[in-house]
Amino acid sequence: MKYTQLGRTGLKVSRLVLGTMNFGPLTDEADSHAIMDSALSAGVNYFDTANVYGWGENKGRTEEIVGSWFAKGGERRDKTVLATKVYGNMAADGDAWPNHDKLSAVNIRRAVEASLKRLQTDYIDIYQFHHIDRSTPFDEIWQAIDVLIQQGKILYAGSSNFPGYKIAQANEAAARRGSVGLVSEQCLYNLSERRAEMEVIPAAQEYGLGVIPWSPLGGGVLGGVIKKEVAGGRRASGRAADALADPAKRAQIQSYEDLLEKHGLEPGEAALAWLLTRPGITGPIVGPRTQEQLDSALRAVELELSDEVLTGLEEIFPGTGPSPEAFAW
Repeated sequence: MKYTQLGRTGLKVSRLVLGTMNFGPLTDEADSHAIMDSALSAGVNYFDTANVYGWGENKGRTEEIVGSWFAKGGERRDKTVLATKVYGNMAADGDAWPNHDKLSAVNIRRAVEASLKRLQTDYIDIYQFHHIDRSTPFDEIWQAIDVLIQQGKILYAGSSNFPGYKIAQANEAAARRGSVGLVSEQCLYNLSERRAEMEVIPAAQEYGLGVIPWSPLGGGVLGGVIKKEVAGGRRASGRAADALADPAKRAQIQSYEDLLEKHGLEPGEAALAWLLTRPGITGPIVGPRTQEQLDSALRAVELELSDEVLTGLEEIFPGTGPSPEAFAW
């Protein structure tokens, strides 16, 4: 496994991030534990979750699965850089209550205590804001975070799905308080969705945030979806199905798969390897449902893409260009 610093911090993290969103809804507890053991054995030390994972009536279930894995001991918690998130309403569906969501100081305090209990740990390495809160000022957010850091309940704060200007606002507000501010940003970023290159990634680089791309395979679009459809009669679903329904997008995906087949590369592994070549990227989040999917992701870390492949990918999936040049002179 390869490691890098998380943004401007001294924290060393693996260049592959284990996402746990499927643990509970799609992968049972025993298999989830086996995947986490395998990832840790392979050197993956950065695990990502969120308080709402498990979804619906099972919100919090994913954190519970991670917590029961920590409870097995064997230095699992000590070796893991643990990231979780706060924002979503954790009240039972149909029983929403004021102050049970978003980023008020009262909800941050409530949410972190509940996550610590489910995760069976006394601290969270990176506590992330799952979305922007347009109603709560950053001074209030940082006051709550500073207290948690002083109490030893969290070590760092990160963001997820923040636009570039909110990253700037957040860290300027933190600087005025003498606080550390955000150290990471999770954003939607992959070969077929490159808008983060315009504002989000430059802002993260300017303020020293590590960038953690989520949906690195574009919901299956970049994982060899046409090849699987032809070879096994496996019908695409979700975002992949939507993409294939668009003739122009389908042609683009076909060109992508043809390029990688020419060079003997697996599409999903190449898409992950491409992200690891991008400026400012710490490592993509992969959310394996099976051991086989984890093994494929691990191979991507060692994959070196040739200049010819990189040029071909750029031609098929051209970037938006930097801001403001992308939309101005």
